[in-house]
Amino acid sequence: MIAVIVVRGGVPGTGADETVAEAGGEALLVGTGVKQAAADFSALRKGLLAENGPFAPGRWAAQLAEVLAGHDHILLPGSPDGRDLAPRLAAELGRPLYAGAVRVRADQVELARWDSRSCVTLSCPGPFVATLQPATGKRAVRLESTEAVLTEIALPEAVRADVEVLEVSEPEPGTVDLAEASMIFTAGAGLGHGKLDGPDAVGLLGEVATALGASLGATRVVTDAGWTGYHRQIGTTGVVVDPGLYVAFGVSGAAQHLGGIGDPAHVVSVNLDPSCPMTAMADLGIVADAQAVLLELARKVEETR
Repeated sequence: MIAVIVVRGGVPGTGADETVAEAGGEALLVGTGVKQAAADFSALRKGLLAENGPFAPGRWAAQLAEVLAGHDHILLPGSPDGRDLAPRLAAELGRPLYAGAVRVRADQVELARWDSRSCVTLSCPGPFVATLQPATGKRAVRLESTEAVLTEIALPEAVRADVEVLEVSEPEPGTVDLAEASMIFTAGAGLGHGKLDGPDAVGLLGEVATALGASLGATRVVTDAGWTGYHRQIGTTGVVVDPGLYVAFGVSGAAQHLGGIGDPAHVVSVNLDPSCPMTAMADLGIVADAQAVLLELARKVEETR
């Protein structure tokens, strides 16, 4: 098994390191600044480095197909670039594509379905291409005693019309993938008590979060109630995140939720219960009604505007 990692300006996409770990430490890094990127991987044991210019998924797929034909199982991160390149590569190789995998083995793939609320396991009798959902694979462990073996390679020429990237825009906080968010404001069940009903309170939290450059997250209770979509659910049954700042509004801190918040640099909990698990682990605990704090924060944000 080998991982294929797209690198832009020395920076790999989301989920790259854990994809390499899932592939057993072998990877092909392709793009710009690949040698620089290789130094930052924890799980990389054997790497092929292909400096190949700006991202061009059609041309790259044709080039990579020749190099990767001898590898039965090819794994890419489920990042935007990985999701763009993977189906083209599968088509070039004439192989099935298993998108949205959470676990990959030589003979089977476990796929997340229904907004990650369900998983299906498929037998894979032959070669395939798969994408691994970010923050669901193996945790990358730095190999202290083993230095990665790196080999620079030149990809074969491929003359093919392809898209031209004119500009890459930073994602809006309200639409960015939660796995990539640096700041997250999360709505818990406690946010539904007060002047506002649940959906309105979560909507207001989303507006405040966007105004402050953060993304909206939610617990399973909130998504099951229909106050926001399942793509905003954080936890072992949702998205696994690792932001710099995590602010929890009315989140008690069930084990399933805490298991999905990674290791934030800073955690703030707003909750009436000073002994709840979320407040107990927080750097700053605000013992107050979550909705009242949100309304006051919204007022302050509006004043600033």
